Amino acid sequence: MDNSNIARQEAIELDNQDKLAHFKQEFYIGDETLYMDGNSLGLLSKRAEETLLTSLEDWKHHAIEGWTDGEQPWYYMSEKLGEMTAPLIGAKKEEVINTGSITTNLHQLLATFFKPEGKKTKILADTLNFPSDIYALKSQLRLHGLDPEEHLIQVPSDDGRTLDEDTIIELMNNDVALLLLPSVLYRSGQLLDIKKLTEAAHEKGIIVGFDLAHSIGALPHELHEWEVDFAVWCTYKYLNSGPGGVGGLFVHEKHLGQAPGLAGWFSSRKDKQFDMDHTLIPAETAGAFQIGTPHILSSAPLIGSLKIFEEAGIENIRKKSLQQTEFMMKLIEQELDGFGFTIANPRENKRRGGHVSLEHDEAARICKALKEKHIIPDFRSPNVIRLAPIALYVSYEDIFEVVMHLKEIMEKQSYKKFENERGIIA
Repeated sequence: MDNSNIARQEAIELDNQDKLAHFKQEFYIGDETLYMDGNSLGLLSKRAEETLLTSLEDWKHHAIEGWTDGEQPWYYMSEKLGEMTAPLIGAKKEEVINTGSITTNLHQLLATFFKPEGKKTKILADTLNFPSDIYALKSQLRLHGLDPEEHLIQVPSDDGRTLDEDTIIELMNNDVALLLLPSVLYRSGQLLDIKKLTEAAHEKGIIVGFDLAHSIGALPHELHEWEVDFAVWCTYKYLNSGPGGVGGLFVHEKHLGQAPGLAGWFSSRKDKQFDMDHTLIPAETAGAFQIGTPHILSSAPLIGSLKIFEEAGIENIRKKSLQQTEFMMKLIEQELDGFGFTIANPRENKRRGGHVSLEHDEAARICKALKEKHIIPDFRSPNVIRLAPIALYVSYEDIFEVVMHLKEIMEKQSYKKFENERGIIA
């Protein structure tokens, strides 16, 4: 029996032992499709569909009374979702709210916590972060009359893939007021040591925030215990809330009770909101950091999705995710040796997020060739193929099939019929 047949048998055996395997039946996916892009947009589950339809029924039958009398009352939906999300990030329910978008929430929390004064006028970030976060940081600096060229410090990367925590700590100077980093880097999948970085920053009196876009729903966190000051995330990746699903934020309880930097009607304490007073009485929970009316139809699917997470358990999801990515990397090294691929993500479990990052000079056209075979990867400029074996709906045999199809593409050089350029959306 050759190595590939041995690997297939291993995949089948792992699937037979998988206690989360039955959750795959909860999700909609084409029979011939192998979906490896759940770290960009998670699949629709039947339960997310059901809770969206419930809110539509509430609108149909209750009209405006749906705010309080629906099966899923809209007035309290953001708080309910915050409570359901809290266990995934190690937070208290009052520290979490489902609201806005990831970048809107980041602007809100920067407006609240970035208070440059005296020598503390700089923000520490990194050179590998998703562009949107850097855009937000620069615009907030400009709003304070500060030049981003001088007041935004971006930690360099020695290898262009990963960050060194000790280097980050070395740059925590006395002029840094706020630190913002991704929990997991979007290209390489590196998981940063959140606890270590938070403790070091607090020793210097620096406010600490994290972007959890590529970690929430893939791995557990302990934000409250680690005393992270704030965090933001989207819900349409690993949390499977749907395209443009409403985001979320965390504010540590030590900061609750203060007025938000950007106040709005839904920043109000719930029992005072309809007093219609022009003096804001902010909520004493993370709800204070809401701005506008909740986007109900973009929030409702998350109720159903989070019920799946509650049943599956984030620790179980993480255990399977690590085993899946390890299996995929072993297969890549076994089957794709000599084809020019480099595994760019860290190999250690404690430093790896939920996806495998492959570098190749022909990455864009290889992704197109995969899509021709109904395999959905993710390309990131300039040369990265991201493959995310999502624990809830990707089997080990799926992983085996993806790697074998990739091997066939490279052996036949079928990728060469495509241009090595990204599409409008990569």
